[in-house]
Amino acid sequence: MDRYERLSTLLDILGQRGKVDVDDLAEELGVSAATIRRDLDHLAEQQLLTRTRGGAVANNVAYDLPLRYKTARHATEKERIGKAAAALVARGSVVGLNGGTTTTEIARALAIRPDLSASEEPALTVVTNALNIANELAVRPHVKIVVTGGVARPQSFELIGPLATRILDEITLDLVFLGVDAVDPADGAYAHNEGEASINRLMAERARRVAVIADSSKIGMHAFAQICPTAAIHLLITDATASPEAIAAFQAEGVEVHTV
Repeated sequence: MDRYERLSTLLDILGQRGKVDVDDLAEELGVSAATIRRDLDHLAEQQLLTRTRGGAVANNVAYDLPLRYKTARHATEKERIGKAAAALVARGSVVGLNGGTTTTEIARALAIRPDLSASEEPALTVVTNALNIANELAVRPHVKIVVTGGVARPQSFELIGPLATRILDEITLDLVFLGVDAVDPADGAYAHNEGEASINRLMAERARRVAVIADSSKIGMHAFAQICPTAAIHLLITDATASPEAIAAFQAEGVEVHTV
């Protein structure tokens, strides 16, 4: 387990329990108490928890983690989902990508897809409100990048706010991939942040086809702000550990489900 995986695990444990003890964490994670103390101090500096004597207690922001910590969660599943999603993109398409770790994996898969990357001219157009995705794809000659305006949100690198809506009001997407914080067969897709939910909702409204990408830990869950109802989702791409009951529930709502 590398450091970011350990930090992500620490935050997961803290989110579940509300408070943690240094010695208990050291034994549970198989590292020294000194290592745990350094990790907790680092997370406290990021205002992701509050240090106490001998441990830490949770902050509300621990539930909406910066992207660098989210990356370590379910990394293998996200990579598989990203590759499967990228394989669905037709040459010449206009594709929307919001921010997040799984959409970043889609961008990386599109960047190296042989039938696309062999072209010296744009083979597809990607519209994104995520600065990190734009940065990764801007150097790829086979991808035309369109970046929305807006104010950058440090946790996700997403551009949000009224300035982000102007471009989207004037374009149409063939397919949008939405990375979400939660998705439920009855209630639809959610984000922790209302600003992200708003811009993601507009991306979905401007798309002919909406694909939600989510590892199985997010299925059946809820977050603060709804992105779109289930009726607006055409496709769900998730990992193979998603429960058959959840998959059946989405299919009953008319959502096509791909497991990878």
